[in-house]
Amino acid sequence: MPRSLWNGTIAFGMVRVPIKLYSATESKAVRFRERHSTDGSAIEHRRMCVQEGKEIPYGETVKGFEVSSGSFVTLSKEEIASADRPGAHMIEIEHFVAREQIDPVYYERAYRLGPGKLGDESYMLLHAALKRSDRVGIGRFVFHNKAHLVALRALDGVIALHTMRFADELVEPGDVDIPAPQRKPSKLEVAAAGALVDQLSSSFRPEEYEDTYRAALLELIERKARGETIAAPEAEPEAPEGDLLRALQASLEQRGKPRASRAKAKKSRPSAGQAKPVKRPGASRSPATSRGKSAKAAKSGS
Repeated sequence: MPRSLWNGTIAFGMVRVPIKLYSATESKAVRFRERHSTDGSAIEHRRMCVQEGKEIPYGETVKGFEVSSGSFVTLSKEEIASADRPGAHMIEIEHFVAREQIDPVYYERAYRLGPGKLGDESYMLLHAALKRSDRVGIGRFVFHNKAHLVALRALDGVIALHTMRFADELVEPGDVDIPAPQRKPSKLEVAAAGALVDQLSSSFRPEEYEDTYRAALLELIERKARGETIAAPEAEPEAPEGDLLRALQASLEQRGKPRASRAKAKKSRPSAGQAKPVKRPGASRSPATSRGKSAKAAKSGS
């Protein structure tokens, strides 16, 4: 059983739901440790006081905020904790909104909620309400010394919690330096791009997407452990701008060939339950005759 990261209460109306917060994700990142390049020995990072020139224990550290150049206000853990609003361990649902109204850019991390002590019935009630309405509960809570906007929704038999960004944390599109295009796409280019989108359209199946970079990195580590020399990759040549329409048409042709091959193979493959014609030594019947006799045999057998 995973350990809960946070315990608290959800409030909607006068109903209180004791809950426990669990992580819904697990990092698969390849983690490295710093080693000395000349002899491979471990590297230590120590907390050094610049003024005293000596190492200090973690218990003597506080948080500092720079209010002006070189001037800091320091705060202890207790002082930071005093900034929590009353009911800091409470998630109060302020609104229920339609899921499609939330742009994915607002989502940060995903968690799962479990019922807390004596919270089984109220937890199932909230889950049923979220599932039936197909809406998302919006609230706020403080986690790891940071206020978060949160979205609560019914997911796979549990209540999922997604931490969200506040609106003022998003960068405005106008702040991104995008040069003005020299020309607009032609109607043919737009139509060809739309056709390519249609060819690549599919249902989202997350299990089909694998972390190929991680697999390649682990394979490289295994090769290095066996004593192989790892050559530096060659620099990839910059792609020329070229003719967009020609590139789109070539993409459509390339994507179309495998599809045609698959369709042809599927057409020639016998369907389920269809008997395959068996060639016997010396048999000279035509395929049509064989299919006709097989059909008659199947009909008489049924």
